[in-house]
Amino acid sequence: MPGRDELARTLLELTLIPSPIGEERALCDAVATRLRASLGDGAVTRHENSLVVRAAVRPGLPRIGLVGHLDTVRTDHSGPPRIEGDLLYGPGAADMKSGLAVMIELVERLDLATLPCDLTLVFYEREEGPFEENMLGPLLERFEVLRQLDLAICLEPSDNELQLGCMGSVHVTVSFRGRTAHSARPWQGVNAITSAAPFLAELAEREPREVLVDGHRFVEVVSPTIASSSGRGRNIIPDRFDINVNYRFAPGRSCDEVVADLRAMVGDRAEVSPVDLSPAGRPHAHHALVDHLSHCGVKSVGSKQAWTDVARFDALGVAAVSFGPGTQAQAHQPDEHTSLAGLGEGYAILERFLTSVPGRLAPTSA
Repeated sequence: MPGRDELARTLLELTLIPSPIGEERALCDAVATRLRASLGDGAVTRHENSLVVRAAVRPGLPRIGLVGHLDTVRTDHSGPPRIEGDLLYGPGAADMKSGLAVMIELVERLDLATLPCDLTLVFYEREEGPFEENMLGPLLERFEVLRQLDLAICLEPSDNELQLGCMGSVHVTVSFRGRTAHSARPWQGVNAITSAAPFLAELAEREPREVLVDGHRFVEVVSPTIASSSGRGRNIIPDRFDINVNYRFAPGRSCDEVVADLRAMVGDRAEVSPVDLSPAGRPHAHHALVDHLSHCGVKSVGSKQAWTDVARFDALGVAAVSFGPGTQAQAHQPDEHTSLAGLGEGYAILERFLTSVPGRLAPTSA
């Protein structure tokens, strides 16, 4: 196992290469160069600014995938990437370059020829944007080896908690229509903003809904997140008011069913236009490899109260979970940082898992 300094050095090197969404090329270049040097050119396949790495080809053994996105969100930082005590500061330090650092260190330090599993790594671009622009989708279509995995581990920041399943996420635009008038004579028009008030009040009063799936708790919520009017002038009654509504839903329902629920909530008061549809992912709580990982030193086992690419694998029938060393509360935060102690613990857990994977998988249910 690498010492704290080696892991910290790798993470610092990654955070020193900016990779905001859409600008992942430089980081992809650096990761590809490093892994080709340690694994050989033939192990690394590039697709645009994403990589599929066949780290350990072990036919007949359980097929494991370690999956991480190269991009970060754009956040404000008071200084350059740096280490202060146990904390490493930098864009993406928690989400999710900490996970990328662990992936790289694992394949450079493990005895890959004797691993009791077949190991593939995925480094991909554009995770932090709309579902349709996320490049994991095209990778799953192009590379059959990814569709044949027995377990995919998405190294999203989770404080080394094993997080099962994931919430689905539907964004729709709810458009209220009115009629313009001079604001001195509002009775001559119909104000689209005030027409939306009853609907917004209903959303404010709506209680979160708890759903149990395989014994794991998911909380469904519906929230207005962005609002804008036709904005023709300060003295004009607006004839249109658009609200982005985000419905986070538990595994067990489809995006189409959730859109239908939103249409029923709105009724004939406004138009509902789907914008971004991301399916939920099942927990796979009874899968043999998930159970094995849960006994390798993870901090705890819970459900994922957010969306991750676990859902993409689940849609293909591949069991997937979220587990990563990053400090979860620091994701997308100004002056983002992560714990180096947590980084080392995450590495140790995955090393323990990969070197002790059971050679035969018992039949399991999703």
